[in-house]
Amino acid sequence: MSTLVTYNPATGEPLAEYATFTDAEVDAALTAASEAQRRWAARPIEDRAAVLRRVAQILRTETADLALLVTREMGKPLVEARAEVEKCATTCDYYADNAAVYLADEPVVTSADRSWISYEPVGVVLAVMPWNFPLWQVLRFAAPALMAGNGALLKHSPNTTGCAVAVQRVVAAAGAPEGLFGALVVAEADVPAVTQRLIADPRIGAVTITGSERAGRAVGAAAGDSIKKSVLELGGSDAFVVLADADLPRVAALAARGRLMNAGQSCISPKRLIVDASVAEEFTRLLVTEVESLVVGDPEKDGTHVGPMARADLRDGVHRQVEASVEAGARVLTGGRPLEGPGCFYAPTVLAGVAPGQVAYDEEVFGPVAAVIVADGDDDAVRIANDTRFGLGASVWTTDPERGVAVARRIRSGAAFVNALVASDPRMPFGGTRASGYGRELAAAGIREFVDVRTWWVLDEPAATAPVSE
Repeated sequence: MSTLVTYNPATGEPLAEYATFTDAEVDAALTAASEAQRRWAARPIEDRAAVLRRVAQILRTETADLALLVTREMGKPLVEARAEVEKCATTCDYYADNAAVYLADEPVVTSADRSWISYEPVGVVLAVMPWNFPLWQVLRFAAPALMAGNGALLKHSPNTTGCAVAVQRVVAAAGAPEGLFGALVVAEADVPAVTQRLIADPRIGAVTITGSERAGRAVGAAAGDSIKKSVLELGGSDAFVVLADADLPRVAALAARGRLMNAGQSCISPKRLIVDASVAEEFTRLLVTEVESLVVGDPEKDGTHVGPMARADLRDGVHRQVEASVEAGARVLTGGRPLEGPGCFYAPTVLAGVAPGQVAYDEEVFGPVAAVIVADGDDDAVRIANDTRFGLGASVWTTDPERGVAVARRIRSGAAFVNALVASDPRMPFGGTRASGYGRELAAAGIREFVDVRTWWVLDEPAATAPVSE
């Protein structure tokens, strides 16, 4: 029997050891989820809503313990971890309150005596989830999927196995049928084979993944091969467009906080700061001052703004990207190095002189690194914002919101924010375009990703004639 060990990225010390699942245990979990799902789907939606509300209640009751678990497994400051727990609870309440409306039969006027559209569960949803928001990423798929009458199996990132087990425990404690939500503990080497086998199983009705392009391609290809629904939420290199009339001090402060939240390990973090040439020098000066004012340190201490990165290999990968960018002409204005001592800390970094051909321009940098790119007016800013294979989020900053909307309309992205940092909200769809993936999470669109849309056509007596066309 193999085991999986989790580590604290702030100290390097081991946290817990978990026995990994055998093939037989994976199959047993799928069988349990499939059998529980049939019972769950047969229950009134009000019963399912009551369970989701109890999930929210348990999350809030256990906020302190769950937030500490998140912080110790992946390193974000406790204040951010507590906010993550609350967001999960809010989303469970949201779907408990709104799923009945989103899933209600929709009457359609046709030549039939009665016709309508129904939304019905797909079965068991397989989720492959990342470590950076280890509770939020899970609950934002699980809340709508469960409310729609589905079961769920979670293959979480190994370094946040404790969070996966915690969600399974909370869902069960809230009164869900035994096995309805199952967390699979899979050895790293076995993940591709186990994922492929699960997707191919007829009891899996859909698959959702939040992760890298590479993982998304593999999961999307497997889902396509099995002709199953898939939702891919992949990487992003979001544009943060600062127009010439922007309020520079306020915008620079938000840019620093937005880029360094979760140590920069967020798909929707503003990674490319595209600044009008007329204000670029002043904005960059203010940005560096803001970045250098943030406290890097123990994520369990009050007052810490930036914790460690989640793993040493991730920190080392970011440093290689910074070094490659500098070799290609970028300049380090602050940071640009791993910090000495225990843990996976990387100094918050600002790069200037970023241009095409540099890693910081062409690739996603998933860490505490802000890349400043100078634009020659609004048209050039739009050109640069679209000069990427990604398309997750974008923000535009200006004292003229209508100008901001006009600029944002020309940027291709799944979300457009004016004078606000890109963030997910359960009331709004979330997802990307191009290499950032497809499908949507959250809101009505999110719950309808995990259902089969069924057409109903009812005549009170047999039809008098057959159709002459399909």
